[in-house]
Amino acid sequence: MISNRLINTKEGIVEYSSCGSGIPILFVHGGHVNSQFTLPYKGIDLQKCNLITPSRPGYGKTPLGNNKTPGQTAKLFIALLDALNIKKVIVYGTSAGGLTALEIAAHFPDRVDKLILVSAVTMDWLDKKGKTYRGAKIIFNPNVEWLTWGMVRLLLIISPTLLVKSFFSNLSTASANNLPIDEVSELAGLLRTFRSKRGFINDIDQTINVGILRQIKCSTLVLHSRFDNSVSIEHAENAKKEIPNSKLYVLDNFWGHMIWIGKDYKIAGKLILDFIN
Repeated sequence: MISNRLINTKEGIVEYSSCGSGIPILFVHGGHVNSQFTLPYKGIDLQKCNLITPSRPGYGKTPLGNNKTPGQTAKLFIALLDALNIKKVIVYGTSAGGLTALEIAAHFPDRVDKLILVSAVTMDWLDKKGKTYRGAKIIFNPNVEWLTWGMVRLLLIISPTLLVKSFFSNLSTASANNLPIDEVSELAGLLRTFRSKRGFINDIDQTINVGILRQIKCSTLVLHSRFDNSVSIEHAENAKKEIPNSKLYVLDNFWGHMIWIGKDYKIAGKLILDFIN
């Protein structure tokens, strides 16, 4: 397990993990995880890259405080880089962390070498009148989310394959029949670590001005599975349309939102490594 650290920056306290050496990469994680989320590290050479993953506000031990917007979180993470004496990074934003990654790239161009967006939110996400949003407000409320994930962990003990198949429909529009057992185990292991705390309930109300994307000048790689059922492909298409120096690859990754799971990740992994190098 990668160890976490707490650091007091000029913008507030941040929990973060750091491993490897070389090219600094700032990971901006998505929902229900924290600085221990290492799945996107897959295939990245720790001899060549320094991977820095802060817990976004409301996750892990990073307080939500006043850092409720992607713009405020961007300032917090730049303050983290200042405290670590890191001048320039590749920013790698995933899922609900996409909005913060975009704000960093747009407002701190001198600190960002390149931008990677994988399964990333790039515009308004959930319909405020839709059942997904209303359901999330209930089951991921900070007062009950511990119970939600406690039930998930219990079901993973009783019947992990059944739970993963049920959860799969939230991630992918592909068929859940004949899921490879090793890939089921990989997702089950990840689900055992999930906690929403105060972060996710804040995520689903975050938004961004489309003009922010147009301000991004750095080279940008956008990867998205056409089967993603958590963050629709429209988010990737929006990034390609609005970010001037961007390239979009739409992949047939079976696991949809969890693009890093399974053999299909090899294609995405190569694109990411080529872009980093």
